[in-house]
Amino acid sequence: MLNKNFIPFPILTTKRLTLRQLLESDVEEILSLRSDSEINKYLDRQPAKTLDDALNFIRKTNENIKNSPLKYWAITLTENEKLIGTICLFDFSDELKKCEIGYELLAAYQGHGIMCEATKRIIEYAFLTLGLKSIDAFTHKGNQSSTKLLQKFNFQKTGIIDEANPNLIVLRLSNLSPDGQRH
Repeated sequence: MLNKNFIPFPILTTKRLTLRQLLESDVEEILSLRSDSEINKYLDRQPAKTLDDALNFIRKTNENIKNSPLKYWAITLTENEKLIGTICLFDFSDELKKCEIGYELLAAYQGHGIMCEATKRIIEYAFLTLGLKSIDAFTHKGNQSSTKLLQKFNFQKTGIIDEANPNLIVLRLSNLSPDGQRH
């Protein structure tokens, strides 16, 4: 069994970022993320329309965290508690020791290496703390920014076809073995 359920929720840090659990006070930023047509154009989800939609999403996500291995972090700049994006690990497989990664960032913060920094920290957490062997990412073939980010971390295209959405490509990152070699 993978070591996934941590109480309290794991707060992760980098040089510039704090990754923490969602708070109800993040409601306006979650509404901005989940209603932005540019951020959502490659995502298959209903956009949030109201603060109530965003608040319900926060509450549902935090409830799911309590009852499943889902990890969903708010990305904040360390000197400011304001949410600027999110990053998550979900769809865990104990048998295969893998999960999926997802992320989103407010447009004003894109292009500054923030998601790269957050992704690096989450990959370390997934492999070193959770003991995972691989991480999958499903990204739209038109989403070049996401594909480039994943390839920076050596995610490789798998050739797996998502029959429900053939516009998605599946990339996978395998953990390093103790001798530093990828398997």
